[in-house]
Amino acid sequence: MVLRIAEAFASKYFPTQYLVHIAIGIVTLLVLRAFSQGRTTNRERDLHARTILLTGGFTSLGLTLLQSLAQRGAHIIALTPDPIDSENVSIVIDLIRNETSNEQVYAEECDLTSPSSIRAFCTKFLTGKEQRLDAIIFAHEHRHIGSPKLFTKVPKEQEEKERNSLSLATFLITTLLLPALLVAPAERDIRIINVVNPFYAAAAGLPFSPSFEPPEAERKSKSIFLSEGRRSLRSIVFTRHLQRVLDALPTAAPLPKTEEGSKAIPVVSSKLQKSNIVAVSASPGIGRVDTVSYLLNADFMSPTGSYLGLLCYIVFQPLLRIFTKAPAAAMQTILHVLFLPTPFKLLAATNAAKDNTPQGPLDVLADDMPEEVLLPGALYADCAAVKINVKIPDEVRERDLQIQAEAAKARANGKGKKKEQGSVKDEVLDLVDDGEYGGELAGRLVWEEYEAALKIWEKENPGKVEDQKGDSLQVPEKVDQGSSSTPQAAEVKDPYA
Repeated sequence: MVLRIAEAFASKYFPTQYLVHIAIGIVTLLVLRAFSQGRTTNRERDLHARTILLTGGFTSLGLTLLQSLAQRGAHIIALTPDPIDSENVSIVIDLIRNETSNEQVYAEECDLTSPSSIRAFCTKFLTGKEQRLDAIIFAHEHRHIGSPKLFTKVPKEQEEKERNSLSLATFLITTLLLPALLVAPAERDIRIINVVNPFYAAAAGLPFSPSFEPPEAERKSKSIFLSEGRRSLRSIVFTRHLQRVLDALPTAAPLPKTEEGSKAIPVVSSKLQKSNIVAVSASPGIGRVDTVSYLLNADFMSPTGSYLGLLCYIVFQPLLRIFTKAPAAAMQTILHVLFLPTPFKLLAATNAAKDNTPQGPLDVLADDMPEEVLLPGALYADCAAVKINVKIPDEVRERDLQIQAEAAKARANGKGKKKEQGSVKDEVLDLVDDGEYGGELAGRLVWEEYEAALKIWEKENPGKVEDQKGDSLQVPEKVDQGSSSTPQAAEVKDPYA
């Protein structure tokens, strides 16, 4: 009886003369979905005894990434704006611990929209017993911000303010925790991964503006994708310039000395890697939840959510599941840049595997390395490095040349600082203009804009830096965190000052 019903159903809705067309349609949909999900990383890495700081860990992408890292044995510190003893935090942490059999998963309270909360967390971390960090993953900037007026009543100015706050949070955490990274052993592989939204291409073709204030042309266009693209592109340029600064610092990882019996002098190209700290940007792509749902404002849990957006999100689910990425597919690029070997580490590993003769760790040439290594400061999308042509306006270049000429003239006349101090400064901050992502000029302008905007942000959001109260999930036992003798976090200093 059941077979007859199935046969009648198939003959009615799937006529034999259309079987080929139906098969071609199904195969086409599967191919489109596979193409839309992007590449899957072919790398793997043991993360046991590695400490990873994760922001945005309680978003859809962040939770998927949190579970994936925990399964590989990583010691994870996930930042959340909610109290760590709240149900939505403690339940998630307990579930991940039980699911992955990894007890080294903790949460710390840190509101990324509050500079005082960020400084409080960084102060506690820098003054704690355990200051090891092997990676910092800034996943909070991937979430889309902004919806059409049809789906939201939130003013555009408020959305722009939220974009700026999240970008400044990345900058503040990076600069505050940088001292802990710089004093780490030179052989430690440390990575800073800045996860950006996929709309950087919308701003890449326009004249680059590092300002946090939208240009006049953007104010007239009112394009959400352009606003998101500017934020993403600015973060990419900042990450590339951060790598230049790391490579220029005197604490950059030194080349190992030639060992006794070595066949050659240690050689590594300066184009590959200088510092043991590698900063990269990662674009997970257009996610079904973190991008589309927020674009439609389809959040029924939020008081500002749109029922119309939720309806559209449900109706278009079949198409969204084909053409947008699931969180598991979106995180592949992040895992790829976390797992890829760096040039410095790879040369040592390749040399050790060749034979048992005593050699220096960098006796082999870069040509002997495998096909793919992590490119410091680069942007990765779909598990591959992406090049972007950042257009710097001619008037900006001319103005910068004029300023540099005046500064050189002032130094020649003996103005400013002492000559000895100036020579040391020039040696430490000899930033090479590689021309990538706008070159040194674009990176310097972005860095200066971050510093100026950070001062305004902290002035508009005053708050006393206090230790967070309550039992932290970062350590199993209770720790006294109410001491008033805790020093303040280090001030953010301008590397060009």
